[in-house]
Parts: sequence; C-alpha cells; structure tokens
Amino acid sequence: MCLGEASCSIQREMKIGTWKVRSLYRAGSLKAAVRELARYKLDVVGMQEDRWDKVGTVRAGDYNFFYGKGNENHQLGTGFLYTIE
Repeated sequence: MCLGEASCSIQREMKIGTWKVRSLYRAGSLKAAVRELARYKLDVVGMQEDRWDKVGTVRAGDYNFFYGKGNENHQLGTGFLYTIE
C-alpha cells in the first residue's frame, strides 16, 4: 500500500498468445495443451476451435480454462487459458 505522494507501481511481465487448437474434445487434450503452455511460460492464451459444446470454467493444472459455446456437433468454440495466482 502506498501512502502520501509516493507513487507505487507493481509491474509484471505477461506473456500472451493465441492458438488454433483445432480440438480439445478428445480426452486428455486440455491437459496436454496446459503442459505445452507451461513449457512456453505463457500467462494468457486465446484458443480457437476448442469444440466444447457448453459454457463454463474449468481448472487445469496451474491454469483456468474459460470457454464459450461451440455447437452440438462439437464444432467451433473459443476459450481462454489463464494462469491462476
């Protein structure tokens, strides 16, 4: 906490990326994606074509996966993986 006229600044470098995963519908594919992102030390990743047919958030390792609706045929869909701190 900063008091008076002193200026406080917390800076943190964030690594942000995008990934067209083509499908996270198969069993274990989200865990594999998280391992790959951790290897590159990415903090936030926008993902296209995750192919999940609902909306929600799920925890995967040190990341949360926030995903949007694709369709009933497991096509389309977008999401974000972001680090948990």
